[in-house]
Amino acid sequence: MKLTSKEAKEILEVERVNTKDDSWITHSLCVGNTAGKIAQALKEKGLTVDVDKTIAFGYIHDIGKKFIEESGVFSHAINGYNYLKELGYDEEYAGICIKHSFLNNDIDCLSNDRDETDRSNPHYQFFKEYIKKEYTLEEKIINLCDLMCTTQILTVEKRMIDLLVRHGVFAKTHYHIVVTMKLKTYFDNLLSYNLYDLFPEIKDNL
Repeated sequence: MKLTSKEAKEILEVERVNTKDDSWITHSLCVGNTAGKIAQALKEKGLTVDVDKTIAFGYIHDIGKKFIEESGVFSHAINGYNYLKELGYDEEYAGICIKHSFLNNDIDCLSNDRDETDRSNPHYQFFKEYIKKEYTLEEKIINLCDLMCTTQILTVEKRMIDLLVRHGVFAKTHYHIVVTMKLKTYFDNLLSYNLYDLFPEIKDNL
């Protein structure tokens, strides 16, 4: 079953009344809206990209955070994946709950709060294999926008500082930052201009 951006947003708004802290919902809306602008700009450049799907991916990528009994990358990813599968949505919509956290098709390329990815986690091997296939353009946009948004849109550089302040510096931090900056450059090259030009409001959030 397909998931439209309208339906994805409705799912978020239902959860807003059920959560004590709705910052993850505001973040998800920011990711979706930011992703939609980038997708539309790429489409206008002649690339094949599904704008509505990209927005839906952004809205739904953190839906696993509705399950507040657990925290961490693995738990919110698998909870979101299973939740969307149970609702009957297609694999690609459930899959964004996993893929958004891991760059470079690498389970160790994530913003982490530990020196090593938790290999003892029961979902580790599943995730490792799941992310090996090349990400779609829509999925890569969500990778980037998750690293541009808190509850508001930021430069990637400021978002990296936000993550460093909250998580600290660990063994994979440099690797993650390098790949993040490469991802930003990848989209700049596709657009043939700095994608920050799409978001004049960024200057107000510096």
